Amino acid sequence: MTRYRKLLSLSIGLLTATTLATASLAADAPVKGGTLVYLEQQAHTNLYPPAGGFYPNGGILNQITDKLTYQNPKTLEIEPWLAESWTINDNATEYTFKLRPGVTFSDGTPVDAAAVAKNFDTFGLGNKELKQPVSEVVNNYDHSEVIDPLTVKFTFKRPSPGFLQGTSVIGSGIVSLSTLALPFEQLGDATKIIGSGPFVVNAETLGKSLDLKVREDYNWGPAKLEHQGRAYLDEINYIITAEDSVRIGALLAGQADFIRQIQAYDEGQVEAQSFTIYAPGTRGVNNSIVFRPDNPLVADLKVRKALALAVNRDEILSTIFSKNYPKATSIIASTAIGYVAQEDKLGYDPEKAEALLDEAGFKLGSDGIRAKDGQKLVLTSYESLPQPQSRAVLQLIAQQWSKLGVKLNVLAGDAGSKVVDELDPLKTPVAVAMVGRADPDVIKSQYYPTNRNVLVQKGGVSDKVKTFSDDKLNAILDEIASQPDREKRLKAVADAQAYVLDQAYAVPIFEEPQAYAGAPYVKGVAFEAVGRPSFYSTWLDK
Repeated sequence: MTRYRKLLSLSIGLLTATTLATASLAADAPVKGGTLVYLEQQAHTNLYPPAGGFYPNGGILNQITDKLTYQNPKTLEIEPWLAESWTINDNATEYTFKLRPGVTFSDGTPVDAAAVAKNFDTFGLGNKELKQPVSEVVNNYDHSEVIDPLTVKFTFKRPSPGFLQGTSVIGSGIVSLSTLALPFEQLGDATKIIGSGPFVVNAETLGKSLDLKVREDYNWGPAKLEHQGRAYLDEINYIITAEDSVRIGALLAGQADFIRQIQAYDEGQVEAQSFTIYAPGTRGVNNSIVFRPDNPLVADLKVRKALALAVNRDEILSTIFSKNYPKATSIIASTAIGYVAQEDKLGYDPEKAEALLDEAGFKLGSDGIRAKDGQKLVLTSYESLPQPQSRAVLQLIAQQWSKLGVKLNVLAGDAGSKVVDELDPLKTPVAVAMVGRADPDVIKSQYYPTNRNVLVQKGGVSDKVKTFSDDKLNAILDEIASQPDREKRLKAVADAQAYVLDQAYAVPIFEEPQAYAGAPYVKGVAFEAVGRPSFYSTWLDK
């Protein structure tokens, strides 16, 4: 029987029937060798680096690709990695990087200026022929120039102050020319992703498991890390295990070493057996519900404000989550760059909510549901599988809204029509949204029409939008992405936070962490600035 099938056969009874002895005292220094068994809740979808925002994708790309720069997760400073140094002109339209010599992809080809230039030409401009989309972290890109084999220059049409940080994120992992030559639909095959990272893909069973092996000659980790040279682990085995109880059972039974997406209600029993909970923050746009104003039911600001005031966030957090899920006090995390507290815009006031709905013309009917001009205030939302306890959150919001005469239908996150329906404001006037990135450009990524476009404005990929567009919001977002003056840029970040809440476009619920659990003998796990694991310095003290 394969390890995958064994794990799937574990029952919830393992939680009470099995314990794991506390590991012995850690060795004085890390040891090489061993295989880390890592259980992931969802299968990866596509490993084109700009698709790395989906955490199962990023968790793989973080092991097999390197970035030009490294963002220190403690200080958020940008440090050297594949680039030894860089210069930026005064208005942030030209960036020149000097590359580290001797770096190669796992196929033996050099990580030189030509390869790096091709990566960012693709990320910045996309490739229509191969259907490779533009990266959301590269704004205003124009072209690259190879100065010499180890020097590359990037030029932008307008200032791009977020680009330096953008070279450190998972979406900017550098891949070989052979990988970039493949069409987007083939990049879901991990065996075709050739990077320069500390691990390489050894084998894959699509949708079930992925095996990585160490790259023995790796010697170019982030320059300021204490650990240099090859990774300590020999292998990493990813196994897709959708059921929460099975992942927990396997961990506590000693059949897995590390798991992602531990739910808050499981934290206590894991810690009680001396296992470790990791909950690094994502430092970006908070876990929120957002409204699509092109839908006439939520087009009126009074309705959106009423619905926002009717969300009891304290009840959600105390009922469903733990201390690892701080209550949101703005649309971005309190640890995010440019954060400004907005508590005065985030109250819970059901009486005022009722009054606003009355003012908006939605009157309570005999069936307990409000209606206006014969149209009932019945809304729909899909749960978001990547987000923790998304269904439970939406169901609790539905209960809270029902007290005001508003009905919220919560649909399954794996429904076949979800992707199409979420582009149609008439079908999904309410959506779940969050995005992690430790740079103010993350706000533009979330709301801008040509990026994630969570409000579903005109100008995005949806052809279902009739009229909605917010030019004022988009101008603020453009300012965030194009203002080279730091103080003016941070002013735009503050303006965006206030404006989104003043318009009641979003109801931020909590600052979303990435929640993991690990066996006590797993040492040296690190996380990049928005919570994806790095196993470069991980070792097993068994």
